[in-house]
Amino acid sequence: MENLYKVGGSLKRLKTAETLLWQGKVEETKALFSNCRGKQVKNFIAYLDKHNSRIVNHNCYQEEKLCSIGSGAVESAIKQIGARIKISGAQWNIESVNQILSVRCAYLNGLLVI
Repeated sequence: MENLYKVGGSLKRLKTAETLLWQGKVEETKALFSNCRGKQVKNFIAYLDKHNSRIVNHNCYQEEKLCSIGSGAVESAIKQIGARIKISGAQWNIESVNQILSVRCAYLNGLLVI
């Protein structure tokens, strides 16, 4: 959204674009700006093109309660994983970290019974 508001212009169009992006509708969002010119618009369209596959329908995830859509939960989880693999005296390499994380993910997803 921060890239969207760098475009500027009509607040109504920006709010409409925000709603469309929240629903994962990238092409419809780009169409809103088809008649616009300027560096910010071109940068925003380029951003949408580059990250098209990463823009998901957040409404769907939120309604289904599939996962948290905030970055705070993800960042917190990454910090916890980082702290756990920095055990005093332990030596980790890429292969063993991936194995431990696979087991941990399976356990947390209920796929591993202990």
